[in-house]
Amino acid sequence: MKPFQKKSNEKEIEPKKTEIREETSLVDPDYNLKKLFKKGVNLMADEKLEEATVIFEQALRIDPNSIEILMKLGYARFHLEEYNDALKIYDKILDIDVTNPEAWNLKALVHYEQKNYAKALDAVEKAVESDPTYGMAWYNKACFLSLVNQVPESLEALKRSIEIDVKNARKSIRDKDFANVRIEEGFKRIVEVVVLESIRQGYHTLGAIVWTTFLDKADADDALRKLLEKGLIVQHEKRDGLSRIPIYDLTAEVAERMGKEKKGLFGITKKQLPKPVKNLKELSQAIQSVREAIEEENVEKTIQIFEEFIEPTKSGEQMIEQFFEEHREIRLWKIRLKDRGVDYLIENKAKMLNLFDNIEVTITKKLRNEIS
Repeated sequence: MKPFQKKSNEKEIEPKKTEIREETSLVDPDYNLKKLFKKGVNLMADEKLEEATVIFEQALRIDPNSIEILMKLGYARFHLEEYNDALKIYDKILDIDVTNPEAWNLKALVHYEQKNYAKALDAVEKAVESDPTYGMAWYNKACFLSLVNQVPESLEALKRSIEIDVKNARKSIRDKDFANVRIEEGFKRIVEVVVLESIRQGYHTLGAIVWTTFLDKADADDALRKLLEKGLIVQHEKRDGLSRIPIYDLTAEVAERMGKEKKGLFGITKKQLPKPVKNLKELSQAIQSVREAIEEENVEKTIQIFEEFIEPTKSGEQMIEQFFEEHREIRLWKIRLKDRGVDYLIENKAKMLNLFDNIEVTITKKLRNEIS
């Protein structure tokens, strides 16, 4: 998924020529370059992509061969869906540095968006040749191979990407590009890796594992059974009234190998909640705060709390993982609140409260599953 997309029917993202001035000077080109670059990056963060491209073009007049600036300009063009322009920029980067793995990978993604999978494969091959440890490039290669029905090769590339970054295993579970390989035995082993990693992160019941991995219940149950047979996990039981709930944990050997200190039956101590539960509680607290700000029609406070849901260093990463569409909506609200103020807040108050109510309901269910 794209972190943001072109919104050609919205006037507020169109560059206002009166607001974009030449910010160059003959006195200190290096200072001007840094200033322009920072301004362009800030405009991108506010999703003002067309304005950002104007600023990056100005910066390139000072240093036409700056790979860093060219990369940002290409990124902006890509997300404005100006694919041919983006390709020209990535080609220019590769003229400067033919071994730049990021440029090759981004060029591959442009071809992917154009559904030219052969060219996408050719470009991503060069990305992994330039940097064999580039996990995302290996992941993209696996996607492209799946799309052209090269199933064994796709699985091998996917396994390589997971060896570099285990998060790619979980990502592959939800990726539609792997529809061709999901029935393969090799992909089922990847499902086992996803379940194992979920247990390592502190999810110990079938319900919690299904929630965090987005697996079907039957697939998660099958993976747990195979992991038990292989001796990689152990099963205990927890009383819940008259019934017993199966609890899964890593064996001591696997826990040590995966870098997790074994903490007992549930892997949880009374003094410290596992990170997934802690993150959910923090998200829930932020929802209470933003509700109050919206109810008070306090624009400044609402924008400030929206940052809690947007910034990756706060709750942004979890929002993207579990509430992607809601995360995107909150980002758009923040931008429009800055532009339109309290009138926009009043106009969209009910919609905002409803979105956060729905997130809260989901979080409550997840917490109940996790703690039970």
